Amino acid sequence: MLGAPAYFVLEDGRVFSGNAWGALGVTFGEAVFVTAMSGYQETITDPSYCGQILVQTAVHIGNTGMNDEDPESDQIWISGYVVRDPSRISSNWRSLRTLDSDLISQNIVGIKNVDTRAITRHLRDRGAMRSGIFSGSEIKSNNEMIAKVKAQPAMQGSNLTDQVSTKLEYVIESVGPVKFRVAAIDLGIKRNTPRLLAARGVEVTVVPAGVDPNFLTSGKFDGVFLSNGPGDPASATKTIETIKHVLQHKLPLFGICFGQQLLGRALGLETYKLPFGHRGINQPVQEISSGKVAITAHNHGFAVKAPENNQFDTDFGQGKVTHRCLNDNVVEGLALIDQPAFSVQYHPEAAAGPHDAEPLFDQFVSMMAAHKGEI
Repeated sequence: MLGAPAYFVLEDGRVFSGNAWGALGVTFGEAVFVTAMSGYQETITDPSYCGQILVQTAVHIGNTGMNDEDPESDQIWISGYVVRDPSRISSNWRSLRTLDSDLISQNIVGIKNVDTRAITRHLRDRGAMRSGIFSGSEIKSNNEMIAKVKAQPAMQGSNLTDQVSTKLEYVIESVGPVKFRVAAIDLGIKRNTPRLLAARGVEVTVVPAGVDPNFLTSGKFDGVFLSNGPGDPASATKTIETIKHVLQHKLPLFGICFGQQLLGRALGLETYKLPFGHRGINQPVQEISSGKVAITAHNHGFAVKAPENNQFDTDFGQGKVTHRCLNDNVVEGLALIDQPAFSVQYHPEAAAGPHDAEPLFDQFVSMMAAHKGEI
């Protein structure tokens, strides 16, 4: 059964017809594509996708259903879902319900039976852009739907941190004896991040994005972690000032994804919007010092601008670029030379994704140990 008509509308006037999937209605967001062939449950529950309509390049989505172990947050965060051929059944021993039922219960508007290959090629050439999915009574003439899409705010300049950050702090206990205590600033954190830190003997206190900077440097914590998240890093001015406060106290700091972008701005670098971003679990990143290449998981639409010679001055001493993407030379890692602070643009928690970058958590633990004089 095909289902009711639906339309995926882009701000440049391109309209794709298909069938309604998930909830009926209308939704708006930045159209982006992800190249991962698995891990859709982790992807759609990643808060970094807040404000975005997600196009899956993989053809079959929903084949393993939905469970209660794999979500990376308490809800689906994508604004809308675009797929070619959703599975009619879910077949997995951990499956508790279908993907379609979760989309409906959480009011996520989707569209199926569209040419996702053509959409991806279009976005690859024209860049990520505003878009909308229309179904049911929300279907209008093409001109009317395009006009509604164009009336939506652009991602550039959007501050989405408050939408995804926790309102109250909470603690993830360490596995075994507590070796270190870390404050993780929730900019859109995924569950697997504190889980991997906890496995290394780290007690993680997840704090709101608007946390009092003095709380972070009160002596309670051995380090600070900056999470992934959505939106334009230039808009997160309060968190940038918080990072500067942490750097002034020379507390070990580790940032990923959005956290890297905010660290970059705290160090005096600029950020910019990528044409279509990096999204998927197969992005090659090279460590400059060793030449080693890791296959990594990405989800970001902005990046840090740094000198081609990979060296730069900051208010906190000399900084350097540590990693670059082999696809387009985008900055993928930063570090301070004279104090314990580093970041990467990708997702070492890899949920879903390859585990090449997981040792970065060990690097953070070693950094905290050295700061405490334990090694």
